[in-house]
Amino acid sequence: MILSAARCMRVRGARGFTLLELMIVLVLVAIIMATAIPLLLGDGPSNSELRSAARQLAAAARQVRGEAVTQRSEMLLVIDLERNRFKIGEDPREFQLPEAIVLKLFTAQTDQISDTVGSIRFFPDGGSNGGRITVGAGEDSDRKYEVDIDWLTGRVAILE
Repeated sequence: MILSAARCMRVRGARGFTLLELMIVLVLVAIIMATAIPLLLGDGPSNSELRSAARQLAAAARQVRGEAVTQRSEMLLVIDLERNRFKIGEDPREFQLPEAIVLKLFTAQTDQISDTVGSIRFFPDGGSNGGRITVGAGEDSDRKYEVDIDWLTGRVAILE
């Protein structure tokens, strides 16, 4: 009788999965879902794209400030909000940002070229007219970075 009971338990145990096997499968499914769902939904740009765009704009602002000081003349950072492009100083090239991001510009009224194009002005002493460029994932999204230009010193900072 003891022998048949042990044989019976071995047969029953061989039919199901262990708890460890089930946990491994659940972890794998969770990892796959965590990576696949954002790709399928495509809800705007990634955080790294937003951060990269903010860094590009901040670097451009710093470059324009440097050119204004070295050339001893006013220089502009021109931003096209509709086409997600910007232009550095007197350089004829335009730099493209990802289409998925949304740009907003807060600057002086005198430096708004049109409804969708504006600029931030830098002076020979290193100062500027000040302003803020918001790089966001959408109109109502909380995911955004702000490139802040101080009006007095021309200092450029990225705020999260």
